[in-house]
Amino acid sequence: MIVQSMYKNGAILTAFALITTGSVALVQTLTAERINEQEQQHLMGLLGQVLPHNEYDNVLYKDCVLSNAPELGPNGSYTLYRAYKNDAPSAVLVRHTTPHGYSGNIDVLSAIHADGRISGVRVTRHEETPGLGDKVELAKSDWITTFNGMVIESQTDPRFAVKKDAGQFDQFTGATITPRAVVSSVKQAAWYAKQNFEALFNAENACGDTQ
Repeated sequence: MIVQSMYKNGAILTAFALITTGSVALVQTLTAERINEQEQQHLMGLLGQVLPHNEYDNVLYKDCVLSNAPELGPNGSYTLYRAYKNDAPSAVLVRHTTPHGYSGNIDVLSAIHADGRISGVRVTRHEETPGLGDKVELAKSDWITTFNGMVIESQTDPRFAVKKDAGQFDQFTGATITPRAVVSSVKQAAWYAKQNFEALFNAENACGDTQ
């Protein structure tokens, strides 16, 4: 009787374990799909902020290339999304990072056309001081829109600097390091995109239909 009871209890525990494991796996799968969807929607929202929807007609997050170019920041690789309009290259949306923020890395997304014209720029992540360096966020000020429509002319284009450094970008009261870092990063990313525009569009797609 004792042996039979042990077998019975063992079978019950095994069944319970299998059901629990299966339930956890199912929840993880459903949750992963939901998280992936939310991440894609968030990404599309960001991409749409730097490049107007009337300037492309492809699904941006499904067409990209990767780059380890030092102009885009340390510790790549960085993702560059390719925008097409009527099957023709329209712009490249570049993720890049500057390590020179006041409180560490600042992640940036910039959209650049073949001629070096900047469509838009957004800071996507930072740890800058609230009330000072966080003015690089659109929610805090419109400073980041100063880039809109600018055309990068050279790798050392003097306009791409804060006014304290003889450029055309405002620095923040009590916080020059943050805007200086962002402007420098955008300048380097824009020049890289302009110089490599054709090659970036000729490269193999690193995103495809799986993302």
